[in-house]
Amino acid sequence: MGMKFRGYRRPDGRVGVRNYIAVIPSVFCANKTAELIAGKVEGAIALRHPLGCGQIGYDFELTARTLIAMGTHPNIGAVLVVGLGCERFTPNELYEGIKKSGKPVEMIIIQEEGGTLPTVEKGVGIVREFARQEFNRPREECDISELMVALKCGGTDATSGLAANPTLGAMSDLLCEQGGSAILSELNELLGTEDILAERAVSEDVAKKVYAAIYEVEDILRNRIDERYEGRNALISPGNFSGGVSSIVEKAMGGVHKSGSSPIVDVLEYAVPPESGKKGMFLMNYESHDGEVVTGMIGCGAQIVAFTTGRGNPTGFPFAPVVKITGNEFTFEQMKDNFDFNAGDIISQGTSIEEKGKELLDMVIRIANGEKTKSEWIGADELFCVGRRDL
Repeated sequence: MGMKFRGYRRPDGRVGVRNYIAVIPSVFCANKTAELIAGKVEGAIALRHPLGCGQIGYDFELTARTLIAMGTHPNIGAVLVVGLGCERFTPNELYEGIKKSGKPVEMIIIQEEGGTLPTVEKGVGIVREFARQEFNRPREECDISELMVALKCGGTDATSGLAANPTLGAMSDLLCEQGGSAILSELNELLGTEDILAERAVSEDVAKKVYAAIYEVEDILRNRIDERYEGRNALISPGNFSGGVSSIVEKAMGGVHKSGSSPIVDVLEYAVPPESGKKGMFLMNYESHDGEVVTGMIGCGAQIVAFTTGRGNPTGFPFAPVVKITGNEFTFEQMKDNFDFNAGDIISQGTSIEEKGKELLDMVIRIANGEKTKSEWIGADELFCVGRRDL
């Protein structure tokens, strides 16, 4: 019998580990109005973003796809769409996209309501009614196969590749063995590992997807190099160098350990969930910074984020718990308010990676059941950041 957790079953069959009401602006012009509405109802969150207008092509598609994916995400119980009324990404498209999930969703438009204050007044009433309905929803027992964990690192140091990332890999392998799923991305920091990843692909077609995704990222990065700004062309941050990581190759060889050794079942596009019934280890085709990558993996369906950092990182996500893991015992003691899990005893005491992986999976299950992470207690929400790719 597989492991279980207690989650929230949504009308489309997916399972959440949290139960928030989301207020989503369709355009940046509606951000403050959305924040004013959400701020008046406990358990409501506003998803502030700088987009929704002035975009074309694939860049525009990423915004539409991502905001709809946020609204349909199983950690969200109900949604209020707040539009301005003249934006390129219409509030109706966002509303209709979320409505397909079967969850409660309403829409209000600032220009039609007569301005900010009438919109806030009406919006607060809608969100309060959503809260009355949703916050009495009980958790129910769910199989671990309903769980997907996003695998991420940021603020890497030498201990990340030695302890924290291998622990995350061991946890991921256990999760996938139990029928659950994990997802890895940030391909700009996996350059050079394509052969390792492709060897784990479940089929030749998936292996081709792995190579295509990483080679595409190489091409994008090569085209962005500008010799006029030599000091701006480094692929890893100054903090990585200070932490003992000498190059992108070293970071990639440490970072790939986050995915363990499980077979790679598919390569997903940004904020696009897997085919129904497909479970296991996934790769998401995207390159960029922590926020954009985490947002995309959550858009693919991850309910929890496991985030390793040796230098320390205080960030969180508005509606998905972010578990902070380090292999650096000094950093863990220095930033206790930000860390959930210390894998440093792998280095200091010789604790096995397998043992720490099991401990981490136990913590992930507790978090899925409702235990709060440090980032949740702080209220950190910086990792919500809609992806952009200007081709």
